[in-house]
Amino acid sequence: MTDISYYVALPFSEDDEGSVVTGTAEEFQSPSTAIRRAETLSRAAGMVGAVAFTRSGDPMTGDFKDAVVLKAFGSVPTDLSGL
Repeated sequence: MTDISYYVALPFSEDDEGSVVTGTAEEFQSPSTAIRRAETLSRAAGMVGAVAFTRSGDPMTGDFKDAVVLKAFGSVPTDLSGL
């Protein structure tokens, strides 16, 4: 099967101890839509930042390539390898 690309906007907030935590990821049909949504999420109340990223792979086998950050807004973790 061929690879499928996913475009995602992922917001970040802070917990009670001040650590940055991920919010709910949202999937989109295009990279530009994911980027626009990430920018909007980064400005939402309680959020400290957001990132738009893409990830490609084969959902039938579960084999996915590493995520590629399209654009980051605000305060986001430096290590995004877990995306």
